[in-house]
Amino acid sequence: MKLLSPPKLSPEEKCPYIATELARHEFFLAHDLSAQEFDDVLKKGFRKFGVYFFRPHCQNCQACRPLRVNVNDFKPSKSHRRVLKKNQDVAVSFQAPEYSEEIFQLFRKHSKLRFEQEENHNTAREDFIQTHFTQTTPTVLSLFHLQDQLIAVGFLDLSQRGTSSVYFIYDPDYGKRSLGVFGALKEIEYTQKTMRNYYYLGYYVKENSSMNYKNQFHPYELFDWTQGIWKETPR
Repeated sequence: MKLLSPPKLSPEEKCPYIATELARHEFFLAHDLSAQEFDDVLKKGFRKFGVYFFRPHCQNCQACRPLRVNVNDFKPSKSHRRVLKKNQDVAVSFQAPEYSEEIFQLFRKHSKLRFEQEENHNTAREDFIQTHFTQTTPTVLSLFHLQDQLIAVGFLDLSQRGTSSVYFIYDPDYGKRSLGVFGALKEIEYTQKTMRNYYYLGYYVKENSSMNYKNQFHPYELFDWTQGIWKETPR
């Protein structure tokens, strides 16, 4: 690992998940992490975007908890099987990360729906490439094609014992296909096939309804900030 900055604390700011709370993060900048080094970072509750590694360091709230799926014991639920059947015509592949304009335009279309804002194309493109194609850990892309059309892309970092879902984008024209859930199911399948144990789904906030999909992949574990350990959560 090559540290670009020592660990620091960010200033407090309004929490993006719970309107009544303030948030701050512990963070550091780094690149060239090995799979083992990245495993150690994930086990401590860190997330990453590009060279930016971070985890919550909030004063009065511990609601934001890392979630990981134990893929060795995971079995698709009845609703998962319906999603898989609905998307059986989608071709899924995994490959080394390589920027393309097709992926960027899908990102813009997805972001416009999610964030309801227009950005300068050149600036957005530069930020997108820097965030998602600056390879600081072992990484693959999950690509989802319907016939010849790219309809979803997942950015998946690889550690020695797990995979970490960094970001998932999809074409909102295919919203009825539950592509976010389908993507997670196929990435869990990839994690199993590559003989890894955990699929990291980022942070889970019970009070935030947009994250409810994360707790449907059983069995899963949540990180306990107080004890610094992962705990399996019963159904």
